Amino acid sequence: MAGFKAIALTVDTPRLGRREADIKNRFNLPPHLVLENFAALDLGKMDKTDDSGLASYVASQVDQSLCWEDVRWLQTITSLPILVKGVMTAEDTRIAIEYGAAGIIVSNHGARQLDYVPATISCLEEVVREAKGRLPVFLDGGVRRGTDVFKALALGAAGVFIGRPVLYSLAVDGEAG
Repeated sequence: MAGFKAIALTVDTPRLGRREADIKNRFNLPPHLVLENFAALDLGKMDKTDDSGLASYVASQVDQSLCWEDVRWLQTITSLPILVKGVMTAEDTRIAIEYGAAGIIVSNHGARQLDYVPATISCLEEVVREAKGRLPVFLDGGVRRGTDVFKALALGAAGVFIGRPVLYSLAVDGEAG
């Protein structure tokens, strides 16, 4: 075993999001910044996702036929709990429970993958209410300070995942950041 405690299965973004702000602002990474893991790959246009070779690569790696039944299939090949990430409604909460999810992660992927997606904190209470304590509900996205964590916990989150603030701190001052 590699020491993993759970599997987080993203269920709402079958392809890399179309980042309109990046397109509008003509955002490109400087040529000296590269994704080393992709250096040997030809990331040219693989399909008609957009003008991003990375988006095309990601799209080619995801099975577009994935469905809720795949949660049950995953349970047959692992003893790890499966947390379903990307649930933002009561309806999807019911379905996740029906298909045996061990937990839910309310996430909008930092609002980078889905255009006009609601804030996770505004969806949390509905998901927690529908879960009725049958499984833990976590929050991911929109956390910028400690008070955001307190708000999520007060609304019923079992825990909060934090990405950007931690990465920004590491980028500024390494481990001390």
